[in-house]
Amino acid sequence: MSDSFVDAAEVASLSPGQGRSIEIAGHRLALFNVDGRFHAIDDDCPHRGGPLGAGWFENGKVHCPLHGWAFDVVTGGCDVRPERPVRTHAVEIRGDRVWVAVPKK
Repeated sequence: MSDSFVDAAEVASLSPGQGRSIEIAGHRLALFNVDGRFHAIDDDCPHRGGPLGAGWFENGKVHCPLHGWAFDVVTGGCDVRPERPVRTHAVEIRGDRVWVAVPKK
């Protein structure tokens, strides 16, 4: 199945350098603003399921709040365990809204 874009947030609701967990279309994602560019990844850390949107976010990487695993929010790559990345999701800005591609159920 292909992904479909879903309205996820207002652009102004997430300042540069911030991230947060969101739930859209039955999916938990983490949305980040990196210098005005938005990125979305799965919200669950593959280690213990920690909410990545609640993690410490700096220099384009989010650190899981449970055990500190770091993930690049652009590529999904994991610093600690490269074989355990998180899924990334395409993002589009449409007017003043952030739209994120999620798998169709």
